[in-house]
Amino acid sequence: MPSQDELFEAVDALLEEEPQLPPPEERARLREAAGVTQARLAAVLKTSTQTVKNWENGRSEPKSPRLEAYQRLLKGWAAKYSAHAAHTTLAPAAALQPAPVPGTFTSAPEPTDTVRAPAAPTAPERPTRPAGRPATSRRAAAKKAAAPAVDPRFPHGPLAVLDGDGSAYAVGGVVLDCPATTVPELVEWTLRESGLGAPKLNRYGKDSDPLIVLTAAAAVKLGLPERLEGHEQRRSLRLPDDHPVVKQVAKAKWQLTQRGFGPWARIYRKAQGRDRQCVQLAVLSWDALDERSWPGVTEMEPADIARVLGVYAMRVITPRGSTAVSGLELMTALRPPTKAVRDQETGNWVSGYNAGSLGTEPMDPAPPEATPEHPVVVNSGWTGGFLNEEAYQWVRSVDTLSDEECTLPYAVGLDLNTAFLAAAARLVVGLSAPDHFVGPTFNPKIPGSWLADLSHIELDPRLPSPFTPDGSRPTGPAWYQTHTLAYAQELGYDVHPIEAYLRRETGAYLDPWHDRLKNAYVDTLADMGVTKDLDDAAFLSAMEQHKQNDPALAAVLSAIKATVKGGVGKLRERPQGKHYKAGETWPALARPTWRPDIRAAVISKARVNMHRKLNNMAKMTGLFPLAVLSDCVVYPSPSESPLDFLPYAASGKPQPGAFRLGPTPGLAKLEGVQSMLWAVDLMEKGLNPARHIKGGDAVLDEGE
Repeated sequence: MPSQDELFEAVDALLEEEPQLPPPEERARLREAAGVTQARLAAVLKTSTQTVKNWENGRSEPKSPRLEAYQRLLKGWAAKYSAHAAHTTLAPAAALQPAPVPGTFTSAPEPTDTVRAPAAPTAPERPTRPAGRPATSRRAAAKKAAAPAVDPRFPHGPLAVLDGDGSAYAVGGVVLDCPATTVPELVEWTLRESGLGAPKLNRYGKDSDPLIVLTAAAAVKLGLPERLEGHEQRRSLRLPDDHPVVKQVAKAKWQLTQRGFGPWARIYRKAQGRDRQCVQLAVLSWDALDERSWPGVTEMEPADIARVLGVYAMRVITPRGSTAVSGLELMTALRPPTKAVRDQETGNWVSGYNAGSLGTEPMDPAPPEATPEHPVVVNSGWTGGFLNEEAYQWVRSVDTLSDEECTLPYAVGLDLNTAFLAAAARLVVGLSAPDHFVGPTFNPKIPGSWLADLSHIELDPRLPSPFTPDGSRPTGPAWYQTHTLAYAQELGYDVHPIEAYLRRETGAYLDPWHDRLKNAYVDTLADMGVTKDLDDAAFLSAMEQHKQNDPALAAVLSAIKATVKGGVGKLRERPQGKHYKAGETWPALARPTWRPDIRAAVISKARVNMHRKLNNMAKMTGLFPLAVLSDCVVYPSPSESPLDFLPYAASGKPQPGAFRLGPTPGLAKLEGVQSMLWAVDLMEKGLNPARHIKGGDAVLDEGE
């Protein structure tokens, strides 16, 4: 038995240990729950507001005697405001965490204008700042008071483009000297000296790993091949395991993710505490930046590449792969699956579910929501059919064209801005596993999949059916997503589902994703001279030349649109590789974000939105479309301008409910103009004029 003195000594030693504080995000939550501002807390603890901000961002820790007082206060608040009782509502990402201010987007500076900055000095894991001393930045203060501040942990922004001479071009015209000659040295320099990285987009999330983009010259200097050859599919490109660079990485005790050393390589070590040790590399000459998503970027100078990627990183997310991958990663970054919660039994801080997220575990879909090769389908022998919620590919029958329509001289194409993004706004989706119901009563507020017969509904043949992607009338019972059946009700028809797979827990999971991408899209267009305050004629004029005025910003805009489309597509990523066999699992199924039901909800709502506008246009103007392809619709027109057939009130304002011109998601822009004879000729051949209205060239083998 230990003596009393030994026990007392052990207790005294424990009392002398530094008090343990909850995680920074919990400190902020407790203060906000108590209704106390950072300024008031700073006054109570006799320190500065900036110091309190640092404590709540994890940039510094309090020292005695403030440490003990701060802990006492937090314990008191924790007793009153339990994390389990709190109802957390996620604010838009911009309100949760400041991001660096993007530099002015201009052409590349001349060499004499280049600013070469020394690398950021090596700092402790948690830099501290004396109490009462304001944070400083070497960058000029923003003109607008509302502009976010540069994070002092990442003074040089989220990424850099490394050239063969050791120059690393960061955002804002800054050029860093990088002495690395091997990949392990580059990783060490990036983490210890570069000052690169980006703050988390949500208080419960993680900071973005720094990105180093390698030019062809830089890749060769680091011992990498200039090109990767010999692979049929781009996604399979990677260095062999016995390549010297891969061996260097392993010898330096760094690790590669399962996708290996490819165009997008992630090099990491296991995290130490809350500090991640991870660097993302992108090799330009290995086609890391797809030309379809990043037009013209790989041909730019390194400083301009840094500007393009930097603006995208600051407005969307630091690129982590293709734009599709980045779109999916953005969902998780804005809705992290876990947060720190206090265990009610032990009082310790543990990882808990973050309400409104998809959680950490993958979820099997309902059989009709899955793909035919999915294990759920193959193992169960499911033969009950599948959801077919896809975007429109419809061409109107030439037999329905009137003589008046045929005599109109032009076919004008309208394109809806980021239609999938507009559909994601306030979209309620399922968060829990699906439950099966037989003979349920339809409820338009419950997300899920419903088996119903809509074949009795007969609509105007000059419009596509809202219930099928090809616009044809349903022929019998089929599976529909909630929005499709709700629209049938909206049109005045009774809906009597036969069975359904529904989810009890629901939420607007995509709302912060929508908000961030909408702001990125609108702000980028505004930087290109296309602003919300333009009237329709001025808007059309601005859109004619916005890409030519600034190709760099045009590339950012293209990447934002590809992020939306690709992110939605990734929710139902199919298996890859010729050796795959139906019934086997594939890597995407291990993600909580493999959610084909959410993808179906977005596309269903987008298609319904399109039909609603088509229907309203017919009622307001008597005009019917010639063809629809996803978010593009073609109308016969008396002139080359949509101003001559879109509906306007007597005041000159656009009529609500129909197609309207404008720069925000869901509004329309001019896609292209061709002759009516050209459009009818394509329709007679069974081709879709909406696919070719922009360029005018039609290819017979177009996969329709």
